[in-house]
Amino acid sequence: MAQINEYGQTVGDPMPDWQGADLLARKVLQGRCCRLEPLNAQRHAPDLFDAYAQVDDERDWTWLSSVRPQSVAAAQVWLQGKVDDAGLVPFAVIDISSERAVGVVCLMAIDRPNGSVEIGHVTWSQRMKRSIISTEVVWLLLREAFACGYRRVEWKTDALNTASRQAAERIGFTFEGRFRQRMVRKGRNRDSDVLSIIDGEWSAIDATLQAWLAERNFDANGQQLRRLESFRE
Repeated sequence: MAQINEYGQTVGDPMPDWQGADLLARKVLQGRCCRLEPLNAQRHAPDLFDAYAQVDDERDWTWLSSVRPQSVAAAQVWLQGKVDDAGLVPFAVIDISSERAVGVVCLMAIDRPNGSVEIGHVTWSQRMKRSIISTEVVWLLLREAFACGYRRVEWKTDALNTASRQAAERIGFTFEGRFRQRMVRKGRNRDSDVLSIIDGEWSAIDATLQAWLAERNFDANGQQLRRLESFRE
């Protein structure tokens, strides 16, 4: 709890044993329905180009900084940019049922001294949107971040991208505020909404997510038997 210092000022909780968070590795994170594997531009580009081509327009890319690749070669160039960025831990999302890549996600804004990291570059294809995979991916990333000693995991989204904010809040992220005129993206203003989960909240959120993700919560057709929100009641 907060304390009063020698000047009569209220100061934050002491953390005498804090040494910073661990390095986040580019490694496989295994789930039940999907796995995250280190992004490989050459290997994953064909699958991802095909997955993103399921919608033949840019509606899924409106709020992203990038545009939909128009060829496998363009997809490879786009992916290689993430692979080469030392500030990212980039993953391909692999659907275990098909063994094909169906999305991309990264850990980014990694601040080991302060124990903060962001889930970003979220580029789902239609093959994983509104599916168990999209939830399991975020759970895998949260589990890895908190296991590595991070105190805070962030989610940022365009303030007009209500679906992204709702998806984060469904998982358990808390809305913290809006950065007005945070950036110019694709020639338009972007206000950014910021959400987070902190380490003190993770145990309860983890239990809820694991209960929802459990095989027994889905029927033979993969349809959920109980909504995620019901496990918090």
